[in-house]
Amino acid sequence: MMRIDPLLHNPLFGMALTIVLYSSAIWLRKKIRWLHPLIAASAIIIVILEASGISYDTYRMGADVISWALGPATVALAVPLYKHAALIRSKLAPVLTSITVGAVISAATTACILYLSGASADLLFSAVAKSSSAPFSMAVAERQGGIPELAAALSVMTGLFGSLAGPLFLRMCGIRDDLSIGAAIGTSSHGIGTARLMACSETQGSVSGFAMAAAGIVTTMMMMFY
Repeated sequence: MMRIDPLLHNPLFGMALTIVLYSSAIWLRKKIRWLHPLIAASAIIIVILEASGISYDTYRMGADVISWALGPATVALAVPLYKHAALIRSKLAPVLTSITVGAVISAATTACILYLSGASADLLFSAVAKSSSAPFSMAVAERQGGIPELAAALSVMTGLFGSLAGPLFLRMCGIRDDLSIGAAIGTSSHGIGTARLMACSETQGSVSGFAMAAAGIVTTMMMMFY
């Protein structure tokens, strides 16, 4: 009889568990529209690890393969971006302006709030860096003396909140056009928000991918002058 314990502690377990649960969450979202696949899959993974006694380090050995795949997946956003390049190019000036203003306001308000509350310099730089996607934020935080891991965690939390509340908030404000939605979500919610839009509209997702990259560049350039 096959023993289950060695299978649970196999590095491939983490990768298989993540893929199966996230795929199931995506399927379930078709029936439960308010369900967020990333949050649902993450919550179930945490419960399974706690119940089975599997350490996070053991799970991560397999899950790191998926993390590595984020690089090629991000590059793949260039495909829909290329398909809708003409649309973005036709409104390039207002799109870039809105992205720049959004990135500057996000970083400035975060910096002001933390500075007035007496936060330490490393916390301040880590939090300001979260205004861009995780790869940007980690590099910027490390360069400025912040905490890369904290910057990445804050960036992910920002993306999660934006992907949950952003589309609803924009609809409540009466914003319906693809360019505005894509630029807003990409600037504020990074990769997670872009993935959310891509599942609903390729046009919105492509604009969001462009906004995510542009906001990361703007934030990085701003941080260079601190």
